[in-house]
Amino acid sequence: MRGRAFIDTSVLVYLFDRDAPEKARTAKEVLEVEGPLGAISTQILQEFYVIVTRKLGRPLSEEDAERALRNLAVLDVRTIDVELVLLASVRSRRDKLAFWDSLVVETALRAGCRRLLTEDLQDGRVFGTLRVENPFGG
Repeated sequence: MRGRAFIDTSVLVYLFDRDAPEKARTAKEVLEVEGPLGAISTQILQEFYVIVTRKLGRPLSEEDAERALRNLAVLDVRTIDVELVLLASVRSRRDKLAFWDSLVVETALRAGCRRLLTEDLQDGRVFGTLRVENPFGG
């Protein structure tokens, strides 16, 4: 299934993970293909910053992370609002998902995405018109 893609945090983080060069190459390819029409959210940008500055084996400096955020902000960035938070709380309970994953799913659906590119949910799982795809082949 093709269609517009929502790009999850893990894909963006791998762009800067010097300890995972194969995944970095895959993430770069994903951004080259999906980026122009892809969507992310303010949640994704927030998670990205925290992970690349604090959780990578070789973290980015805060200045480099800010530069990366500015570059990622050229994508279609969706803002998280109260309605999305409420929808995510319902989906979390109904679909037995972590709240943050539910928020990603709801934001992707609102953005009109047909695919969610992530390694954090089961590849092939479907949420309405949204299908999970793991670009790293897991």
